[in-house]
Amino acid sequence: MTITAAADGSALGNPGPAGWAWYVDDAHWAAGGWKHATNNQGELKAVLELFRATAHLDDDLLVLCDSQYVINTVTKWMRSWKAKGWRKSDGKPVMNLEIIKELDEAMAGRNYRFEWVRGHAGHPLNEAADARARAVSEAFQAGRPIPHGPGWPREGGATDAAEPGTTPAPVGALDDAVAADSELALFSLDDPDLHEVTLWLTDDEHIRLHERARQEGVSAEALLRSLI
Repeated sequence: MTITAAADGSALGNPGPAGWAWYVDDAHWAAGGWKHATNNQGELKAVLELFRATAHLDDDLLVLCDSQYVINTVTKWMRSWKAKGWRKSDGKPVMNLEIIKELDEAMAGRNYRFEWVRGHAGHPLNEAADARARAVSEAFQAGRPIPHGPGWPREGGATDAAEPGTTPAPVGALDDAVAADSELALFSLDDPDLHEVTLWLTDDEHIRLHERARQEGVSAEALLRSLI
């Protein structure tokens, strides 16, 4: 089976308030962004988060992009840049290197194909991704809540998206929360009963949590319990 998804970015002013989004259907999409970034960063981030959101699936991935920059980065340039120590042929450093390195890691071992589609030409998936990326950039510009989307729902109803209508927390927010004052502990150790706690994570935080759990050879739940 092949998952077909569109990935797009938006930046008002370029650079300026920026958004990214990937879209498969109304039940499977996600978006996010920054107060200040470029359109290329949004385009790359959309693809990165698409690969992260589908990392638990065995399906092939067909990525639709209207950005030749993204497609060339992935299919033509990235391997050569990596071989040259992440330098271009003229010796200059690669732009947007942090996102590109993360994308290189996220794509490792995956079966995927990229296809260029013309932007703003009525392609339904591309238009859906573009609208959601732009909605995020406009939300940052206006100071409104960020529309994150449902992400990719998993077993038991969990998703890869942050709580709808909230602003993405910094990447280190999970670590900051764990290090918070002990008076804000999630559980009372004096109470023998179990308590259910819902923790909303951004896409970045979710990936970091599961990566750390894999490194320690435990489940994500066990890792969180070990921090209490």
